Amino acid sequence: MLCQTSHSPTVPSGVAEDVGVVCSGSRQIRLVNATNRCAGRVELYHDGVWGTICDDYWDLSDASVVCKQLGCGHAIKALGFAHYGEGSGQIWLDDVKCTGAESDIWACPASALGQHDCQHEEDAGVLCSGFSGLRLTGRDTACSGHLKVKQETWLTVCFSHIDFKAASVICNELECGEAVGISRGTHFGDKHEQIWQEKFHCLGNETHLAHCPRMLLHNKTCSHDATVVCSGYGGYRLANGSTRCSGRVELLHGGTWGTLCDYLWDLPAANDLCQQLDCGVALQIPDGQSFGKGNGSVWNGTFSCKNNGSYQRDCFVSVLGHDECPAGKDARVVCSGCPGGRLVNGTTCSGRVEIRHGDTWGRLCQSHWNLKAANVLCHQLNCGYAKSIQTGDDFAAGDGPVWRDAFHCNGTESCLWDCAQVTLGNPSCSAREPATVVCSGLAESLRLSGGESRCDGRVEILLHGIWSRVLDDDWDIKDAHVVCRQLECGIAKKAYYLPRSERGTGVVGLRSVQCAGNETQLMLCQTSHSPTVPSGVAEDVGVVCSGSRQIRLVNATNRCAGRVELYHDGVWGTICDDYWDLSDANVVCKQLGCGHAIKAFGSAHYGEGSGQIWLDDAKCTGAESDIWACPARALGQHNCQHKEDAGVLCSEFLALRLVNGNGCTGRLEVFYNGTWGSICSNQMSQLTAVTVCKHLNCGDDGEIARDFEYGRGSGPTWLDHIECTEQQSSLWQCQSDPWNAQSCDNRAEETHISCTGRKEATSPATFAECPNSTSCSDREKLRVIGGEYGCSGRVEIWQQGSWGTVCDDSWDLADANVVCRQLGCGSALSALSEAAFGEGTGPIWLEKVHCKGTELSLWDCPAKPLFGKNCDHKEDAAVECSGVTETTASPTRADPPRRPATGSTRLSTPIILCIVLGALLCLVLAILAGQIQRARAQQKGYRLSYDPFSEAVYEEIDYNLMKEKQGMTGFSDSYSETSKTKAQFYSGDSDEENGPGATQEVSPLPENAPEDSYDDATEVPGPKDAPFSEQNDQEIIGIPEESDRKKDSQTGWSPNVPGNGTSAADRHSSPALEDTGYDDIEEL
Repeated sequence: MLCQTSHSPTVPSGVAEDVGVVCSGSRQIRLVNATNRCAGRVELYHDGVWGTICDDYWDLSDASVVCKQLGCGHAIKALGFAHYGEGSGQIWLDDVKCTGAESDIWACPASALGQHDCQHEEDAGVLCSGFSGLRLTGRDTACSGHLKVKQETWLTVCFSHIDFKAASVICNELECGEAVGISRGTHFGDKHEQIWQEKFHCLGNETHLAHCPRMLLHNKTCSHDATVVCSGYGGYRLANGSTRCSGRVELLHGGTWGTLCDYLWDLPAANDLCQQLDCGVALQIPDGQSFGKGNGSVWNGTFSCKNNGSYQRDCFVSVLGHDECPAGKDARVVCSGCPGGRLVNGTTCSGRVEIRHGDTWGRLCQSHWNLKAANVLCHQLNCGYAKSIQTGDDFAAGDGPVWRDAFHCNGTESCLWDCAQVTLGNPSCSAREPATVVCSGLAESLRLSGGESRCDGRVEILLHGIWSRVLDDDWDIKDAHVVCRQLECGIAKKAYYLPRSERGTGVVGLRSVQCAGNETQLMLCQTSHSPTVPSGVAEDVGVVCSGSRQIRLVNATNRCAGRVELYHDGVWGTICDDYWDLSDANVVCKQLGCGHAIKAFGSAHYGEGSGQIWLDDAKCTGAESDIWACPARALGQHNCQHKEDAGVLCSEFLALRLVNGNGCTGRLEVFYNGTWGSICSNQMSQLTAVTVCKHLNCGDDGEIARDFEYGRGSGPTWLDHIECTEQQSSLWQCQSDPWNAQSCDNRAEETHISCTGRKEATSPATFAECPNSTSCSDREKLRVIGGEYGCSGRVEIWQQGSWGTVCDDSWDLADANVVCRQLGCGSALSALSEAAFGEGTGPIWLEKVHCKGTELSLWDCPAKPLFGKNCDHKEDAAVECSGVTETTASPTRADPPRRPATGSTRLSTPIILCIVLGALLCLVLAILAGQIQRARAQQKGYRLSYDPFSEAVYEEIDYNLMKEKQGMTGFSDSYSETSKTKAQFYSGDSDEENGPGATQEVSPLPENAPEDSYDDATEVPGPKDAPFSEQNDQEIIGIPEESDRKKDSQTGWSPNVPGNGTSAADRHSSPALEDTGYDDIEEL
């Protein structure tokens, strides 16, 4: 106003131009294009224009000045190459060279403002330690708990890093009233937590904790985390219930817990509270004083929630007073206790299926959804049972993520999360193909509980919002028919009274039910409502409906493998292995959602069952939808024992291991589709490594090893881009790309992990994960102990849950060759006896092993189980192998540590030269002997007159004799004594010893193995596949030989076959066997 001006209010506005000013003090700095105010592209405001900084010489010192200037703590990263996107317009600074001590970016040495040689693709950015949010966790309220701040992830704040002023700012920011106090929270110890590294120095009047001054602490230790308690409304809890999800409703108000007295308390309000407490849905509001009176404090009010509230404070209470609560007005509820599942776009009990991961809801894939899982969800939501999962596009509309989780339920679980959950490797699906379900609804007033399915168990009826017992003294099949009809479970197969140990203890709903059998609901039958009669006077009743048939796999380490068991007429039973093959196994795997069959096992490979044997002579084509549709004997009719129980290994059987380390370190491999393969490390985080360690019981921490010290794999590379979250304790629950045998671009991408924990050593097995595991190969059930490099030592095999040795009776180079080849250790140098590598411990599993030497597995060789005390550990067999790896072993088998082919090998150069020279000498001598023999024959020819007829007769006789001899023994008598012994074993014993029609079983050669030096023998059809052999056993009929082989040939035992039985054909053709009713004869 001191300047010369013109005061002309009468002049029309807009005739002259408005003016503006840019002052030198208008300089500003900001971070843009990130998710929080303390990260982003750096932009400067100068001369009225926003512009960027070029990343030339941009480093952490420059970024530190920016973060400090913005009150964002210290710099974590200095980012270039337009990490937060390209700016536009002016580039104000280039060649910035801060020391880090400057108060602002303008004080740093740099090119003149506006002078640069850059483009916006070089715009600089920073990531500061400042955070974007905070929360209080771990309590029943959003207004008290452990303090966490969010940077890129949630970080824990140490107790020593805040004070009461900081707590006041926190409570104010969270709209939780005033701070009541702070306290020490969790003791960390070795707990895996990320800690906030700055101390807060708040004045107490800041609106956000991020605005408080902070100081970086270089000491990263923290003994306890910080717990903050605010005075305002702090939420609800359920008190005095049998679980955390049932009880009397209490409200925290003004720092005091009191019973909520709500005159308008109803099921919808109770349902909202259950969901806010992460307890699923409200099942009922109990009457009476079910959960006591509490401590006397009462808050009168009305509870209501905002839709989709994220925090409990979104459920507010209008407090009306602090008086006594009239009888029956205190709020009570019983919640399902099953969070994280809901139905949308439909009704309360129908719609699109959604589950929650963390705080995010998403739909499931229809292709991964099944009726059993749908039944569990309907039960979880208090909506009865699933009537249909094929609903077309009725509920498909909507958005949000699509989860690839698959739930494998038995159908009797209380919650969907109690089912086996597999996400790893599942293919993605379209958002237009979500999982849906239509449940029977809340009106369904009948259920069967405590059974093996929803269609069998104790009868319960819903009366007045409470599930009640049904008691009867005259319960019969007519009553049961009505129950099965009402539940859409087919027809009644059995009506029964529950044993005393399984009777209920709750309220009695119905007594003395009398049905004609054609009613549609149990309540339409003649009944007696006698709530005053003491419970337990009559008997609880149960029903088994035809819809209760089930199938399961048991006695394996994971789902999708095991002994096959069927549930029929309320009883679990097994399947006999007669005619059991891959077609039958395929039907079982498909029925269980386990892919296709890898192997069909017999001879109780997964252990013997007990009780009923439901199926025999199953002959599936493989196209059937379930095992019940396959041709077979009538249910319960069989000629088997449990030693013949059938089993399967399906393609979806999963196993995990770390190889070439100590069991808790090594290269990560997964077993899928019958084969071990590697996992790729692309985009894998440390959290995924931690999940692997937890999965393998190898501690709670681990890291990805970058030095590839655990070797490279040779099988498929099954998976890539695995992402785990903190909520997942099993690798199977993590997201990943779909299964693909060529997931990695190269072997350098394979995952190597080192866990902090160690497994307890159960045995010095080379393959720590193998024993008793379904996924083990024959190779992994064989080891050598006591030598070097895993290629020499005492031979041990895994049988019946323990390692044992092999007796050296008949042990020779042919047997040793098979062992060496199976171990990937080349050929055998020697077959050693008499405990050459020390005496073993435990059982001696085998004696008199009879390998030809061409088998690929010791399990293909005939052998004899040791009975009695024919052998002790002084006779343990051993091998020395060359250590030169051969390529005949299956590529799907895991490679053990191999003995080097050079260096310290036992085949030194002089020995090799001696072998070569010896061979040449033998060849020369053989040629010389042949020349001498030919010369003698010529001389004899000159001396004798030639008679064509007599020569022909002589040759014919010689031919016939040789043909007859070969037919009997299958061997030339030019072989060594050891070879003769093995020939005698293969050719069999006398008819007199075996008896009429007797046969013997020996494991055949693999189909691609050579059979040199063996003539064909007459074969008869053999039994079905042995547990570890993919070829049918051959039965060879021979002639009498040495007496010391008689017992061996009668036994004809192979490691593949736990017990010998006759073939399926013999069972039906032998009158003796048919008379016994069983197809097994105990061996003497």
